[in-house]
Amino acid sequence: MESQIYINPSILNANLDDLENEISRVASTSDLLHLDIMDNIFVPNFTFNLERAFEIINFSKLPVDAHLMINNPDEIAPLYAENGCTSVTFHFEAVNDVDNTIKDIRSNGAKVGLAIKPATKFADIEKWIEEIDMLLIMTVEPGFGGQSFMHEQMPKVAQARTFIEKLSKNKPTLQIDGGVSLETIAEAANAGANCFVAGSAVYKSDNPAAMVSSLRSLAQKNYPFK
Repeated sequence: MESQIYINPSILNANLDDLENEISRVASTSDLLHLDIMDNIFVPNFTFNLERAFEIINFSKLPVDAHLMINNPDEIAPLYAENGCTSVTFHFEAVNDVDNTIKDIRSNGAKVGLAIKPATKFADIEKWIEEIDMLLIMTVEPGFGGQSFMHEQMPKVAQARTFIEKLSKNKPTLQIDGGVSLETIAEAANAGANCFVAGSAVYKSDNPAAMVSSLRSLAQKNYPFK
């Protein structure tokens, strides 16, 4: 039996003036839509305000995982769950109360993702692994699309996978985000990632849906955990 591999396109590099159509182009081969929310405070970039984000969630033909790169997500994160996100991911470095934010997202009907920046150690968030549905390890500094993949994050991915594999239940998905392409996805899958956010690789290709399928196939072949 093949392991479950997830490919979640990011619309950061899509045509933002035609998002409904851009999402439709990848809907047939993708698992979730990765919606990057940036506030120009936690990261030096701004993407969507609440109103626009909720519009995208509403018309998306894919279920949405909102990646909140914002300060103080404690109050904002549950709103994304309340407004239809399948999954809401917040940053450990930005949150005031991890436990309460997990509880508030889940009580509003969404799955919970916890994200860490490249400088953050796995040991810093290890205690919450059984409480979340997904761990996101950033393989670029969050804030902009099109950055180069940080190979030096692979030991952290491997450390997280080793920890997750020892759990008897509640094994979260292990996601990476940043620089994912046909050149890097095999290395990340081999280290233990089974969920991949791909932006530039998908939307700068001639056939975004086919690229998603190619990325999935390559990850599947190189993922050693069943």
